[in-house]
Amino acid sequence: MMRLLILCSSLLMFRGTNAFQVSPLLSTIRQTLSSPSVLSATTTTTTETDVVNPRLEGLALLLDDGTRKSHSMAQNSAFVTGFFKGLSTREAYRSLITSYYFVYQAMEQSFDDLGSDATTTATTTTTGVSVKALDDDELRRLPALGRDMEYFYGSNWQKEITMSAGTKIYVDRVTHLANSDTERYLLVAHQYTRYLGDLFGGQMMSGMATRSLDLPDEKGVDFYNFEGITSVKDFITDWYTRLNALDLTDEQKELIVDEANYVFDLNIGILEEIDGNPLKAMWTLAINTLQIQL
Repeated sequence: MMRLLILCSSLLMFRGTNAFQVSPLLSTIRQTLSSPSVLSATTTTTTETDVVNPRLEGLALLLDDGTRKSHSMAQNSAFVTGFFKGLSTREAYRSLITSYYFVYQAMEQSFDDLGSDATTTATTTTTGVSVKALDDDELRRLPALGRDMEYFYGSNWQKEITMSAGTKIYVDRVTHLANSDTERYLLVAHQYTRYLGDLFGGQMMSGMATRSLDLPDEKGVDFYNFEGITSVKDFITDWYTRLNALDLTDEQKELIVDEANYVFDLNIGILEEIDGNPLKAMWTLAINTLQIQL
């Protein structure tokens, strides 16, 4: 509770200041909201010295370090501002999760298409199996997003939603990779960035959306609820272990890290399209949280 008030008040003071004066604050917030790298550090630790934490080695470590260290202050600021814009009104939040619907539709359709193709050729085996090895039913978001769409748009939601320009760029990138025999493995970066970010931050972001938008309990936030995962710690440890076991060259691993950073930019593109007031969302969230605590 106190952290939330400090966060909102700090961001309110950010308006009109030199962005680089609050770089540590925004970097921390951005990581908390969007990246699995920081949150995973608190959920995958082990007390047994003879068991290696999969987050501390291999591709998992490369991704965690590579995504945490590469983002500029301008990127961090754009992400945080866009995130709170998405919480400023129901219309803004609806636009945000609509974009996510199209993104996950493209991602999960591409994973389904790999189901029959991943073992057909040597090339596809190398690139497709990497993706399928990390494709868990528990992570799939499309059914949950469909329920959120119905809540915000009504029963005819599929005829009402449209894809924004920024979302189309994101979807086109996913589609390009899915159709490329030589680059398909880069979808691993999209799985890492989107699914793990949603999983680690889901409970927090669900609560923030519910309080800032005064949503009825459990309505409009199914996207952030992973009902099939009972232990985030156990699940993510297993996921990271499978990630590290992928048969990839050092060059391919570096390109996956590069793609993960590009995914961050694609998400900023979506957030920047949202029409909303981030300061209003921060203030409403702080006040509603305070009222709940009192």
